[in-house]
Amino acid sequence: MPASYAYLGPEGTFTEVALRTLPEAATRELVPMVSVPAALDAVRSGEAEAAFVPIENSVEGGITTTLDELVAGEPLMIYREVLLSITFALLVRPGTTLSEIKTVTAHPAAQPQVRNWLKAHLPDALWESAASNADGARLVQEGRYDAAFAGEFAAARYGLEALETGIHDAENAQTRFVLVGRPARPAAPTGADKTSIVLWQRDDHPGGLRDLLGEFAVRGVNLMLLQSRPTGAGIGNYCFCIDAEGHISDRRVAEALMGLKRICLQVRFLGSYPRADIKKHDLTAPMTGTSDGDFMAAADWVARCQDGRF
Repeated sequence: MPASYAYLGPEGTFTEVALRTLPEAATRELVPMVSVPAALDAVRSGEAEAAFVPIENSVEGGITTTLDELVAGEPLMIYREVLLSITFALLVRPGTTLSEIKTVTAHPAAQPQVRNWLKAHLPDALWESAASNADGARLVQEGRYDAAFAGEFAAARYGLEALETGIHDAENAQTRFVLVGRPARPAAPTGADKTSIVLWQRDDHPGGLRDLLGEFAVRGVNLMLLQSRPTGAGIGNYCFCIDAEGHISDRRVAEALMGLKRICLQVRFLGSYPRADIKKHDLTAPMTGTSDGDFMAAADWVARCQDGRF
């Protein structure tokens, strides 16, 4: 059997389009799944080598279903990320006019990206969520709904036509997708990397979040995502999903993680992987005193002091 990648299906999702931009996708069997949890569970069970799922969009932030699945259950690890620019088309059965549309559907993450367009053009239409945008197109094909917001490329796959195209409330909207597999050694650093973790506090106290963020700040590690998610243990109990610049092999990142491990109830490492938004030559230099050389020089000085060679 060929190695397989599970992804949020059915065929014709933005997830599939983003997945096919990965060179290795051409050598894998691509298996559509009914949901993000199903795709990740296929990895946990060994049915798939990896899963490709959306994790963040530039309009609403983190995709909570994906974050919650990575927070809970058997640990998984992120190996790659892909950014995809998103615009929607309004897909309908051939011959349908705008005035005939009474019900519309799409993935829940799509609604904030088309809310204003919907209010302006279909203010009385009833919105129902679908498992994915392509699944919404399938439901329109079956007659369950009058229209679906999906990629224009999905129209031919489901025998629909694009009544409107280029729909988006925010210019340059993007969605970030990640390739997730079972835990293993992270890939070597590229110089333009990202590290993802989840943190649980030992207790709730004034300045608790400041203490966590301070471990990054004093080492010059910039954060790219900070999102709280409920733990399920009651109102006010949250963990924190964090994306930080750098690789776990970078001294400043490694020491920040060691500091967090000391003060947190639990730290879950979700991976260090290449950034999709920037190249190494576009990065600014680390803050003074936070490069690997600076950490090595400081460690050498401490060693010399311990040996009486200061």
